[in-house]
Amino acid sequence: VQLQASGGGLVQAGDSLKLSCAASGRTFSLYAMGWFRQAPGKEREFVAAITRGGATTNYADSVKGRFTISRDNGKNTAYLQMNSLKPEDTALYYCAAAPARLPFMLVLTAKDYDFWGQGTLVTVSS
Repeated sequence: VQLQASGGGLVQAGDSLKLSCAASGRTFSLYAMGWFRQAPGKEREFVAAITRGGATTNYADSVKGRFTISRDNGKNTAYLQMNSLKPEDTALYYCAAAPARLPFMLVLTAKDYDFWGQGTLVTVSS
């Protein structure tokens, strides 16, 4: 599956952004989806994950209560709504897809994702 992330930009602290991840090439609804981010000089870290049907989600503690992951299988797109952004949220954000044999499977580690988007840059100024 090919993934195209978009929606990044430069915002001020406290603002909101919504990232999109458009998928093509395979049956999107068979894949669990995730968002990761990598800040300059840091390792890539998990942000959020969602099951293939969208019923279950999981978040990193650092974004819990501020970010919401969702998906629209009819549009082959996953989303990351980011509210109350902080300067420490500044990073390159990647979406990823993992084949999920079962509808309740969450994939939380980067090594378990097979497909990655190109990344979209989010910069939060103070």
